[in-house]
Amino acid sequence: MKLIKLLLYPFVPVYYFVITLRNLFFDKNVFKAQKVDAKVYSIGNLTVGGSGKTPLVIYIADLLKKHGKKVAVLSRGYGRKTKGYLLVSDGEKIFTTVRESGDEIYHTVLECKIPAAVCENRVEGARNLLRDVNPEEIVLDDAFQHRWIKRDVDILIIEQRFLIRDKFFVHNLLPTGNMREPLSSLKRANAIVINRKFSESEEIPDSRKKYFQNKKVFTANYKAIHFVDVVKKDVYALKDFEGQKSLVVSGVANPVSFLNALKQNNVDISNRIVFRDHKDYTSKEVQHIRKQFYATNSHSVVTTEKDAVKLMNFTRELDDIDIFYLKIKLNMDDPESFNKFILSKNYS
Repeated sequence: MKLIKLLLYPFVPVYYFVITLRNLFFDKNVFKAQKVDAKVYSIGNLTVGGSGKTPLVIYIADLLKKHGKKVAVLSRGYGRKTKGYLLVSDGEKIFTTVRESGDEIYHTVLECKIPAAVCENRVEGARNLLRDVNPEEIVLDDAFQHRWIKRDVDILIIEQRFLIRDKFFVHNLLPTGNMREPLSSLKRANAIVINRKFSESEEIPDSRKKYFQNKKVFTANYKAIHFVDVVKKDVYALKDFEGQKSLVVSGVANPVSFLNALKQNNVDISNRIVFRDHKDYTSKEVQHIRKQFYATNSHSVVTTEKDAVKLMNFTRELDDIDIFYLKIKLNMDDPESFNKFILSKNYS
């Protein structure tokens, strides 16, 4: 894969030219963002996957809901097996399967119990969502680059690990690196959230910190809460899994963070299967999990919450294996300031 990315390096300037021209057209109103009849919060990032967008969407949606706002979430539905607009939930009933809607929005609906929909075209999706459930406020998941819809606030979440390290195949633009846009695009954001996940806080190099000037900057981290039985929904304390020999299964963009969380809670991660991000589990993968589970004499399967919503479709095939997911939540280091920023009607 790295060889392919290296061979594609000559196309990086072409990609840069295209996105720069596109952003210029939006900045000069040659391309016009369209307004919808709701307050719009956009959550996005500069890289491909793994920064923590979905936990931040859940945090903001829960915050607005707790303050009496009629809120809904709109996502592209990455990895889904459908196209076009699809109402995922009206806040009470779920109308789709995880394969039809995508794992991230399905996870969000289960977590927040709010209306949600998927649509590649966010303007069309927002207007249909307004027709179906009439929300006052819409949270857009992964929409920083989708500039066709006008938003009231743009929030970028960036992984701390990305900011403090230098890797050729990460810190280059697509198709060689993982960056959708250069750091200079941070100027469009109203606020930046630096997510250190399960790591300690580290100083951001001045060469990158300069892009944060005159921006509201917040910091956040992940906290492991407990383990949940995928089938029975029973909750278990973190200490119940200390020293336990489990088969760890992951299909997320950055499994390092998940593995670190397990290690920090003394879970044995020596036996593990790591799939690509947004893995669409089939009987083939399920049989592979079964084989490895018995071959390693594991006590249980431990996975992420995003993977759990997909593995739930195979409860019959896995009925002789105990499967648990690690429940995590996003913590803001200064929740009072961040919550005030979100709830305020005046953004700078």
